[in-house]
Amino acid sequence: MLNTRIAVFAIILSVAALSLGDAVIKGTGLSLPLWQMFILRSAIVAPVLLWLARRKGPIAVTNMGWAALRSALLVLMWLSYYSALPLMPLSLAAAAYYTGPLFIVALAAAVSRTWPSGRAILAIAAGFVGVDMVIRPDTSGMTLATLLPVAAAFLYACAMVLTSAKCREDDPFVLALALNITFIVSGAVLGLFSGQNGSFIFGPWQAVDLQLVTTVAALAVLILIGSVGAAIAYQKGPAGTVAAFDYSYLVFSLVWGGLFFAEFPSMIGLVGVSIIAVA
Repeated sequence: MLNTRIAVFAIILSVAALSLGDAVIKGTGLSLPLWQMFILRSAIVAPVLLWLARRKGPIAVTNMGWAALRSALLVLMWLSYYSALPLMPLSLAAAAYYTGPLFIVALAAAVSRTWPSGRAILAIAAGFVGVDMVIRPDTSGMTLATLLPVAAAFLYACAMVLTSAKCREDDPFVLALALNITFIVSGAVLGLFSGQNGSFIFGPWQAVDLQLVTTVAALAVLILIGSVGAAIAYQKGPAGTVAAFDYSYLVFSLVWGGLFFAEFPSMIGLVGVSIIAVA
């Protein structure tokens, strides 16, 4: 029971940090191409993670292959999701991405060969309904591109179930370090194809100044909290239970929107938030 409570707290802290990172990007008008963001953000956070990981002795993982696969899945997840954004309304992309907890429950059940409790399944389903009520996706924009955020959701689910099944004994700081090293390597590879004006992923290198460094440093702190928190959550708690609290990302997004941008949900949206909270 204690481990489950720790897992729930960790995932809530994780999604709070990641959603705040989205608010920072929106509020500052950050226009970095994704490949440059990968490199700069992880270059700042990686030394901190290295120090945290080495406090307990030499850095080691139970199986380097599983840790590398987990990192690759998460990087591909971000690429899939961001590739979808120019092709569809944001609300539709978000709705498709929030199929992730459903995938987590299904994959966790397949791996463990046991189904989660009825309450967990009900919570996942209720959370998905609540998300749809809040974002009310415009289905008129649905195309084959919708498969990209669904693919992102599936990749995220695979990474989290892998964390629970194969990386449970690894230091979460080491897992987060592996992820950020993978971000740097991936950013360098994507940078080979950069210079495309108007492309969120392959755009040209942006000049680095003090304001940019400050913003990226803030994002680095938030990705540090988010990546470590997610690793701890899926190590400590049942994947199906943790997945239900993954939906709290949207609740925090609404909170930041109201605090920083005076964006408030409709009455239907408030009902949806209530359903998510109950779930």
